[in-house]
Amino acid sequence: MRHKSVYLAWFGLHFLLISAWSCRETLWLVGQGLTIFPPFVDSFSQTAETALEAALGQHLASSNPIRQALLTYLYVAGIEKSYGYFAPNVPSSYKVVFELHHADGSVEYRLPRVHSAAGGLRLAGLLEEIARTRSDALREYIVKMLARSIWREHPDVTSVRAVFGSISFPSVTEFKRGKRESYEFLYAYDFSRNDKSIELETP
Repeated sequence: MRHKSVYLAWFGLHFLLISAWSCRETLWLVGQGLTIFPPFVDSFSQTAETALEAALGQHLASSNPIRQALLTYLYVAGIEKSYGYFAPNVPSSYKVVFELHHADGSVEYRLPRVHSAAGGLRLAGLLEEIARTRSDALREYIVKMLARSIWREHPDVTSVRAVFGSISFPSVTEFKRGKRESYEFLYAYDFSRNDKSIELETP
Protein backbone atom coordinates (compact mmCIF):
# COMPACT_ATOMS: atom_id res chain seq x y z
CA MET A 1 0.00 0.00 0.00
CA ARG A 2 2.87 2.34 0.81
CA HIS A 3 4.40 1.90 -2.66
CA LYS A 4 1.00 2.42 -4.24
CA SER A 5 0.57 5.70 -2.36
CA VAL A 6 4.01 6.88 -3.49
CA TYR A 7 3.21 6.02 -7.12
CA LEU A 8 -0.14 7.82 -6.93
CA ALA A 9 1.50 10.88 -5.37
CA TRP A 10 4.17 10.92 -8.10
CA PHE A 11 1.53 10.45 -10.79
CA GLY A 12 -0.48 13.37 -9.37
CA LEU A 13 2.59 15.63 -9.17
CA HIS A 14 3.60 14.76 -12.72
CA PHE A 15 0.23 15.66 -14.23
CA LEU A 16 -0.04 18.73 -12.02
CA LEU A 17 3.21 19.99 -13.55
CA ILE A 18 1.95 19.16 -17.07
CA SER A 19 -1.28 21.08 -16.43
CA ALA A 20 0.49 24.04 -14.84
CA TRP A 21 3.05 24.35 -17.65
CA SER A 22 0.37 23.99 -20.33
CA CYS A 23 -1.74 26.67 -18.66
CA ARG A 24 1.32 28.91 -18.52
CA GLU A 25 1.78 28.52 -22.29
CA THR A 26 -1.89 29.27 -22.91
CA LEU A 27 -1.83 32.33 -20.64
CA TRP A 28 1.28 33.61 -22.42
CA LEU A 29 -0.42 33.33 -25.83
CA VAL A 30 -3.54 35.12 -24.58
CA GLY A 31 -1.51 37.76 -22.74
CA GLN A 32 0.45 38.59 -25.90
CA GLY A 33 -2.79 39.30 -27.78
CA LEU A 34 -2.33 36.34 -30.15
CA THR A 35 -5.92 35.12 -29.78
CA ILE A 36 -9.38 36.48 -30.52
CA PHE A 37 -10.11 37.19 -26.85
CA PRO A 38 -10.96 40.84 -26.02
CA PRO A 39 -8.15 43.13 -24.76
CA PHE A 40 -9.26 43.11 -21.10
CA VAL A 41 -8.51 39.36 -20.99
CA ASP A 42 -4.92 40.04 -22.04
CA SER A 43 -3.98 41.91 -18.86
CA PHE A 44 -5.68 39.27 -16.70
CA SER A 45 -3.76 36.54 -18.50
CA GLN A 46 -0.46 38.34 -18.00
CA THR A 47 -1.12 38.60 -14.26
CA ALA A 48 -2.17 34.95 -14.05
CA GLU A 49 0.91 33.87 -16.01
CA THR A 50 3.18 35.78 -13.61
CA ALA A 51 1.53 34.08 -10.63
CA LEU A 52 1.81 30.66 -12.25
CA GLU A 53 5.47 31.24 -13.07
CA ALA A 54 6.10 32.07 -9.41
CA ALA A 55 4.36 28.83 -8.38
CA LEU A 56 6.61 26.91 -10.79
CA GLY A 57 9.70 28.50 -9.24
CA GLN A 58 10.58 30.58 -12.31
CA HIS A 59 11.11 33.71 -10.20
CA LEU A 60 13.63 32.04 -7.91
CA ALA A 61 17.36 32.58 -8.37
CA SER A 62 18.94 30.34 -11.00
CA SER A 63 21.11 28.78 -8.27
CA ASN A 64 18.10 27.91 -6.09
CA PRO A 65 17.94 24.10 -5.64
CA ILE A 66 14.12 24.04 -5.82
CA ARG A 67 14.15 25.80 -9.20
CA GLN A 68 16.97 23.59 -10.45
CA ALA A 69 15.12 20.43 -9.39
CA LEU A 70 11.87 21.57 -11.03
CA LEU A 71 13.55 22.58 -14.29
CA THR A 72 15.54 19.36 -14.41
CA TYR A 73 12.39 17.28 -14.06
CA LEU A 74 10.46 19.42 -16.58
CA TYR A 75 13.19 19.01 -19.20
CA VAL A 76 13.86 15.32 -18.54
CA ALA A 77 10.13 14.54 -18.77
CA GLY A 78 9.71 16.73 -21.87
CA ILE A 79 7.05 18.83 -20.15
CA GLU A 80 8.69 22.15 -21.03
CA LYS A 81 7.75 21.60 -24.71
CA SER A 82 4.03 21.64 -23.97
CA TYR A 83 1.81 23.20 -26.64
CA GLY A 84 -0.71 24.57 -24.18
CA TYR A 85 -4.40 24.69 -25.12
CA PHE A 86 -3.81 26.11 -28.59
CA ALA A 87 -1.98 24.40 -31.41
CA PRO A 88 1.44 25.92 -32.14
CA ASN A 89 0.89 29.29 -33.79
CA VAL A 90 2.95 30.55 -36.68
CA PRO A 91 5.82 32.20 -34.83
CA SER A 92 6.95 35.74 -35.28
CA SER A 93 9.89 36.09 -37.61
CA TYR A 94 13.27 36.79 -36.07
CA LYS A 95 16.68 37.26 -37.60
CA VAL A 96 20.24 37.22 -36.34
CA VAL A 97 23.01 38.81 -38.39
CA PHE A 98 26.69 38.34 -37.61
CA GLU A 99 29.07 41.24 -38.26
CA LEU A 100 32.53 39.73 -38.76
CA HIS A 101 35.60 41.86 -38.10
CA HIS A 102 38.80 40.59 -39.73
CA ALA A 103 42.37 41.29 -38.67
CA ASP A 104 42.96 43.48 -41.76
CA GLY A 105 40.12 45.78 -40.72
CA SER A 106 37.56 44.52 -43.23
CA VAL A 107 34.01 43.78 -42.17
CA GLU A 108 31.51 41.34 -43.64
CA TYR A 109 28.05 40.12 -42.71
CA ARG A 110 26.84 36.55 -42.43
CA LEU A 111 23.60 34.76 -41.59
CA PRO A 112 23.40 31.34 -39.87
CA ARG A 113 23.52 28.59 -42.48
CA VAL A 114 21.32 25.51 -42.58
CA HIS A 115 21.68 22.48 -44.82
CA SER A 116 18.08 21.28 -45.02
CA ALA A 117 14.47 22.41 -44.69
CA ALA A 118 14.28 20.65 -41.33
CA GLY A 119 17.35 22.58 -40.19
CA GLY A 120 15.66 25.81 -41.23
CA LEU A 121 12.60 24.98 -39.14
CA ARG A 122 14.78 24.18 -36.14
CA LEU A 123 16.66 27.45 -36.54
CA ALA A 124 13.38 29.40 -36.75
CA GLY A 125 12.21 27.70 -33.54
CA LEU A 126 15.52 28.46 -31.83
CA LEU A 127 15.33 32.13 -32.79
CA GLU A 128 11.81 32.28 -31.36
CA GLU A 129 13.06 30.75 -28.10
CA ILE A 130 15.83 33.37 -27.97
CA ALA A 131 13.27 36.13 -28.39
CA ARG A 132 10.94 34.70 -25.74
CA THR A 133 13.47 34.03 -23.01
CA ARG A 134 13.53 36.55 -20.19
CA SER A 135 17.03 35.65 -19.07
CA ASP A 136 19.64 37.94 -20.59
CA ALA A 137 22.42 35.51 -19.65
CA LEU A 138 20.68 32.56 -21.32
CA ARG A 139 19.88 34.61 -24.42
CA GLU A 140 23.50 35.71 -24.76
CA TYR A 141 24.73 32.14 -24.26
CA ILE A 142 22.53 30.75 -27.06
CA VAL A 143 23.58 33.54 -29.44
CA LYS A 144 27.19 32.82 -28.50
CA MET A 145 26.75 29.18 -29.52
CA LEU A 146 25.49 30.34 -32.91
CA ALA A 147 28.47 32.67 -33.20
CA ARG A 148 30.84 29.76 -32.57
CA SER A 149 29.56 28.00 -35.69
CA ILE A 150 30.25 31.16 -37.70
CA TRP A 151 33.72 31.40 -36.16
CA ARG A 152 34.62 27.87 -37.28
CA GLU A 153 34.00 28.90 -40.88
CA HIS A 154 36.04 32.12 -40.51
CA PRO A 155 39.01 31.38 -38.22
CA ASP A 156 40.75 34.66 -39.14
CA VAL A 157 37.97 36.76 -37.59
CA THR A 158 39.07 38.74 -34.53
CA SER A 159 35.63 39.73 -33.22
CA VAL A 160 31.97 39.07 -33.94
CA ARG A 161 28.99 41.31 -33.29
CA ALA A 162 25.65 39.47 -33.27
CA VAL A 163 22.59 41.62 -33.96
CA PHE A 164 19.22 40.06 -33.14
CA GLY A 165 15.91 41.55 -34.22
CA SER A 166 12.38 40.88 -35.37
CA ILE A 167 10.96 41.11 -38.87
CA SER A 168 7.56 42.67 -39.49
CA PHE A 169 5.85 41.80 -42.76
CA PRO A 170 3.38 44.13 -44.49
CA SER A 171 -0.20 43.20 -45.22
CA VAL A 172 -1.22 42.24 -48.75
CA THR A 173 -2.53 45.76 -49.38
CA GLU A 174 0.68 47.36 -48.08
CA PHE A 175 2.78 44.97 -50.17
CA LYS A 176 0.90 45.97 -53.33
CA ARG A 177 1.69 49.60 -52.48
CA GLY A 178 5.38 48.78 -52.43
CA LYS A 179 5.97 48.37 -48.72
CA ARG A 180 8.39 45.63 -47.75
CA GLU A 181 9.33 43.92 -44.52
CA SER A 182 10.90 46.03 -41.78
CA TYR A 183 13.56 45.02 -39.26
CA GLU A 184 13.34 46.00 -35.59
CA PHE A 185 16.51 45.86 -33.51
CA LEU A 186 16.18 43.94 -30.23
CA TYR A 187 19.61 42.88 -28.92
CA ALA A 188 23.29 43.02 -29.82
CA TYR A 189 26.20 41.02 -28.40
CA ASP A 190 29.92 41.41 -29.00
CA PHE A 191 32.34 38.48 -28.84
CA SER A 192 36.10 38.56 -29.26
CA ARG A 193 39.02 36.16 -29.27
CA ASN A 194 39.79 37.24 -25.71
CA ASP A 195 36.54 35.66 -24.56
CA LYS A 196 37.71 32.29 -23.23
CA SER A 197 34.20 30.80 -23.39
CA ILE A 198 34.08 31.15 -27.16
CA GLU A 199 37.53 29.93 -28.03
CA LEU A 200 37.51 27.00 -30.45
CA GLU A 201 39.70 23.93 -30.35
CA THR A 202 42.33 23.89 -33.06
CA PRO A 203 42.64 20.67 -35.04
